[in-house]
Amino acid sequence: MNLLLRISRGIDNTIDFMGRKLAWLVLLMLLIGVYNVIARYVGSAIGVNLTSNALIEAQWMLFSALFFLGASYVLRHNEHVRVDFLYGNWGPRRRAWVNLLGTILFLLPFCIVVLWVSTRPVLISWGWNPLTSQWRTWEVSPNPGGLPYAPVKSLILIGFSLLFAQGLSEIIKNVAILQGRLQSHEKTLEETFAQGALLPGRVPESTIN
Repeated sequence: MNLLLRISRGIDNTIDFMGRKLAWLVLLMLLIGVYNVIARYVGSAIGVNLTSNALIEAQWMLFSALFFLGASYVLRHNEHVRVDFLYGNWGPRRRAWVNLLGTILFLLPFCIVVLWVSTRPVLISWGWNPLTSQWRTWEVSPNPGGLPYAPVKSLILIGFSLLFAQGLSEIIKNVAILQGRLQSHEKTLEETFAQGALLPGRVPESTIN
């Protein structure tokens, strides 16, 4: 189990490092988006095309990178949207069981299915011909001056591979919690509300007359 926990920490550290780097893509995406909007209106006013299909496509491609590559980071920090009216009041062991079974029965099979279904289209996008097993030119945007589509489609495989790896890390950690080798850092709803009541600048209700 100690070896597995070291592997889990290695996966977590890798996902954390990647997540911190991905944060810069948000800024880049916003800058490109702001420029595209301003350039469209200014260019329309002066009769000059100031933007391009490449910049327009770069914006949604960056968003795709954030979505696919960021999913594992969100899972790592347990920030995916969930309904907490039951889960939030459970103890660490019951939560560990729910997370363990959910990961094994739903997350990992879903990742495997997506990887299996997506591999062939991604290879075709890179120029692979399934009939002749030969390579041709990769898929590019049909818009004039657009960007290649093959790299962004590859993010599907990369993103779900990372999500699968993080799922394995979560399995290891939840098994360790059930064995008493690791302490859960998740808070119950009561602990979350109590922490919110003690935030700086917030006055507890018991002190209000």
